Amino acid sequence: MKVSIERATLLGAVSQAQSVVERRNTIPILANVLIEAAENTVQFRATDLDIEVVDQTAAMVERAGATTVSAVTLHEIVRKLPDGALVTLTEEPGSGRLTVEAGRSNFQLATLPKEDFPVMASSEYAANFSAKSDVLRRLFDKSKFAISTEETRYYLNGVYMHVATTEDGPKLRCVATDGHRLARIDAALPSGADTMPGVIVPRKTVGELRKLLDGDDKPIAVSVSETKVRFATEEITLTSKVIDGTFPDYSRVIPTGNTRELEVEASEFAKAVDRVATVSSERSRAVKMTLDDDRLILSVNAPDSGAAHEEINVRYGDDRLEIGFNAKYLLEIANQVDRENAVFLFNSSGDPTLMREGNDTSAIYVVMPMRV
Repeated sequence: MKVSIERATLLGAVSQAQSVVERRNTIPILANVLIEAAENTVQFRATDLDIEVVDQTAAMVERAGATTVSAVTLHEIVRKLPDGALVTLTEEPGSGRLTVEAGRSNFQLATLPKEDFPVMASSEYAANFSAKSDVLRRLFDKSKFAISTEETRYYLNGVYMHVATTEDGPKLRCVATDGHRLARIDAALPSGADTMPGVIVPRKTVGELRKLLDGDDKPIAVSVSETKVRFATEEITLTSKVIDGTFPDYSRVIPTGNTRELEVEASEFAKAVDRVATVSSERSRAVKMTLDDDRLILSVNAPDSGAAHEEINVRYGDDRLEIGFNAKYLLEIANQVDRENAVFLFNSSGDPTLMREGNDTSAIYVVMPMRV
């Protein structure tokens, strides 16, 4: 195999691959990236047996072939090469070495046989549809903060992507929750998605997917089966197993009778919460919200470190209310608001609180209160 490829192009392909491989694994081949050169393209394939990413890019292929080499080492070498360098990858048959050359730099890397590299079996997908990258980016970005990190509740360790029936017809919906907060985001249902089974997309896959969705509003081909989900652009294909579990009935925890309405400027609210939480103990980080006649007082009382309070002008016309929240949860939810105002709907100091962006109900958030 002999391939020449521009450094920036190679770095983009290898960085996507090396982020998938597990740093610590007992199977040496899983630390490698499979490089396959044919005609005028090179494919870089990496897997951890749960996720597989394939990045295809144009290159000058002098001699077709395939080999596997350490993904992390190759990435580090390419990252340190000068901008604009032309990188040549060469492997002589039977040598067991990949030569990486750029200008006066020369590296010899150990290889493993391409036959040992595990390729994820192709799946029959129940639904195939196309969605704009900005739509998918919004669905996953606004929900992923609520993914649970508790491994015992593995079925909450991802984003539940499914078709939901609403008053406005079927929607493509993403939901995540950890039992303390919940995010539910809707988008118009793409053509062909109506047969999609509901799947839980794992946390690591959501992180890898984010790299695919950066940049312009290019279309993303999405394929979903009961066991796998695939996202593909012209250059990159990300295939992942889904979490084998049943996502709980989240609709039961979304309050419908909350009538006390607070409207607040979102960025001002987030900054004020951040300021007063500075003095709270890291363990609880509890912030008390006191609401009364278009006034919101945010306060923290931490006996071991101090106290703080800040007043904000808001729109609130209901009975006086005192309610406490984990500052981190409040901040994460407030930071999801793209519009100017956030609307909080309360029932009592012990009931879940609902938050939305202005009058937009396509993205709603639920947060459980704390005792303060």
